[in-house]
Formats: sequence, C-alpha cells, structure tokens
Amino acid sequence: MMTGRKPRDAASGTLDVCTIESFEPKKVSQARAGQLDDAEVERLSSIFSCLGHPTRVKILRALSRTELCVCDLAQVLGATVSAVSHQLRTLRMARLVKFRRAGKMAYYSIDDDHVRAVFASGLDHIRHVDDGIV
Repeated sequence: MMTGRKPRDAASGTLDVCTIESFEPKKVSQARAGQLDDAEVERLSSIFSCLGHPTRVKILRALSRTELCVCDLAQVLGATVSAVSHQLRTLRMARLVKFRRAGKMAYYSIDDDHVRAVFASGLDHIRHVDDGIV
C-alpha cells in the first residue's frame, strides 16, 4: 500500500531515493555490462533463499564445525529427525550440503569451501552491523 510518503533512511532521516530524475550513462552502462544472465540469477537466488530459514542456518552452522549424521543434527538442534531430514533435503538440492553413506548411517557435511565462505561472510557481516561499525 502506498502512503504517498517517500522512503527515508531511518538512521539519518534523509530520503533514500533521488530527488530528481537523472542518470549517468557511463555508470548505467558499467552496471548493465556486469549483470548476470537469468539462469545465474535464479540459481543464486535459490541459494540465498535456502539460507532464509532458521533451521537451515542452524544446520549449516553445525556442519561448518564437523560432519554429522541426521540423528546427531537433530540432537544439536533440539528438533525431530524428520524435521531435520526435511531441511537437509532442501540444502542438498541447493548443493549446500552433501552426504555420504557408511553402512546404515548417512553423514552430512558442508558441500565445499565456497559454502563455508558464504556462511562465514554472512556471519561476519551481521556481527559487523551488530557492533555498530557500519
């Protein structure tokens, strides 16, 4: 719903939109040249969407420390095996976690160092913001 008010930056009270309609062709051209194709946008969006669920964030945090089976993950999170398994399926489909079988056990771990880096970077960012450094 539009209220007719222009968005303001909460911290400074300033408008967070341009007050005149103008653009800089060189900057627009540079930004356009760096745009992702639609397939990359969808895949990247899917990864960030997966990170948008608290249980999946908790799973990734636990797995960033060590490989765990579903039962152990359920114990760490205080959740049911079924609930954890459901979230792991989503993380596996997004290729954020992988699993290996050892007999009747299925062990999960972070898929690769890129996932670990994205998670660590996000955590660093929120801690940076929480510390009032921004």
